[in-house]
Amino acid sequence: MRRKLSAGILAGILAGSQLVGCGSASAEHDNTNEAVQERSDTEFIDKTSNEIDSSDSTENKADNDIEETIANMEISRTIKLDTSNIQTFNDTNGDGYGEFQGFGTSLCWWANRCGYSEKLTQDSAEAFFNKETGLGMTIGRYNVGGGDNVTTEDITASMKEENPFIHKDHIRRSDSVVPGYATDVTKIDLSENTKEYYETNFARADFDCGFAWNYDWNADKNQMNILMAAAKAAGDEFIAEAFSNSPPYFMTVSGCTSGGEDPSVDNLREDSYTAFACYMADVIEHWAKEGVINFQSVDPMNEPASSYWKYESEKQEGCHFSQGESQSRILVELNKELQNKGINIIICASDETSIEAAIMSYKNLSAEAREVVSRIDTHTYQGTQRNMLRTIAQEAGVNLWMSEVDGTYSIGKKATKMSAALGFTEAIMTDLNGLMPSAWIMWDAVDLHVDSNNKYDTCTRAEADKIIEEGTPFWGIAIGDHDKQELLLSKKYYALGQFSRYIRPGYTLVGSSDNTVAAVNKEDKSIVIVALNTNSDDLKWEFDLSKFETGTGNITAIRTSGDENWADVTDSCGITQNGNTFTSFIKGSSVTTFIIR
Repeated sequence: MRRKLSAGILAGILAGSQLVGCGSASAEHDNTNEAVQERSDTEFIDKTSNEIDSSDSTENKADNDIEETIANMEISRTIKLDTSNIQTFNDTNGDGYGEFQGFGTSLCWWANRCGYSEKLTQDSAEAFFNKETGLGMTIGRYNVGGGDNVTTEDITASMKEENPFIHKDHIRRSDSVVPGYATDVTKIDLSENTKEYYETNFARADFDCGFAWNYDWNADKNQMNILMAAAKAAGDEFIAEAFSNSPPYFMTVSGCTSGGEDPSVDNLREDSYTAFACYMADVIEHWAKEGVINFQSVDPMNEPASSYWKYESEKQEGCHFSQGESQSRILVELNKELQNKGINIIICASDETSIEAAIMSYKNLSAEAREVVSRIDTHTYQGTQRNMLRTIAQEAGVNLWMSEVDGTYSIGKKATKMSAALGFTEAIMTDLNGLMPSAWIMWDAVDLHVDSNNKYDTCTRAEADKIIEEGTPFWGIAIGDHDKQELLLSKKYYALGQFSRYIRPGYTLVGSSDNTVAAVNKEDKSIVIVALNTNSDDLKWEFDLSKFETGTGNITAIRTSGDENWADVTDSCGITQNGNTFTSFIKGSSVTTFIIR
């Protein structure tokens, strides 16, 4: 039986007129001391360790003794929800509350790797995008591949003369050789054929770029299989974004979609901006006309200001676009081509690898480019100036997404099996609290693969099982076993679900603390609080909802820990309420979500 709140807990959220609007960024700092009132966890542990040890010593301790132990624990932390500090991005109805759009994943590169298999495709769609049985993600970022022109043979002078772009195959990841849609790529020679010949025999003929090409719409069927399955699993809430890691190889300076000879120099040729814009627009238009997917947004770049993307890299596609003129030019060109086709779509910029780079890239856009950009997409692999980027986006009146991040996060002891999950949770909380974005999207959901038939997949099933069992830090939230056609779900997966299953589209992020994320649903007056305890000791926290109107409701508690995955612990975590506050037992090395209705 779920514990009911006494008359005095939340039934409604404050009226919009009581909120600070777009200019409220400083309120986050001003209310820091009020939002979190901490006592020393060490002091608390010293005072209560005997009680905890006593209660844990007997496995069959009666429920009333456990409840008494929890009741006698001292409160180690008070979290006060701060309604003066709220998400304002994506406020579609002008009521002052931004509307969260969801959690998601890039489809690079795992969809290209898993989409050949009907079973892995369906299992992935259910695990990541089904809101009843899985994570309930609502966003999938689709990479419009640039392809490449490579060979395993030794390249001769005659081969190079016939095809100046040909080079040795070089990517050593099993998942990131992404095909491009352009086929029958032909150099235009008006001394041999007329302009009409190229326009008649090819889907595209760009005389500035100097090439004509057709399209093979089956080229990227693996990634498209995952995209379609994800859209079906997520239903009406699904959002698809198209982005590009590199223009097609024949539009680049180096002839290689992994980057340039000098990775700090632009790799899109000066004569190919319009050609690349046409390519992106053609792909978006085709899938819409086929009734397959309507992309809501597009970014023609990925981490463009960085110098990662080098010719014949072993990693993946990539293309440098310098901040300022280069980035501005491709955004404007893409907008023109989309408008020519009558396509209404959100244009984003610039998916930089760091927060500071995102700030500088946006500031350096031309006035014309800023006019076409209605959302800033940023990655958070590096950087700290989240509040600054948030303020810049608010003042510019554009939306803000955290559109990519992941890593080998780790917090706490290995023995808890939660070190990767706790580190991942902290990263999510840092982004949500610092940026207050309208979406949070991870990188490659399946970044590790087991496949005895692929020389680049060196992870064995035994190693994969150990990673899952011990909670070892790794990139991704799941491992794909291609030998057994299985998807192995990690503690990072379940940690993400503590957010994505309960903070749903339409909710509004609200200020809380470094160890919590809070969101409210103005439609049904519910609150969600995700609480992270990185301490290996069990604690007792107090949650202050005094900034909200009074009423009645219920509290449900869902927890992931070393021995639990999305476990309903409502009746065992000692929830007690007193007016507009409630206290709860917070298990050591765990992530707990409270749903207050």
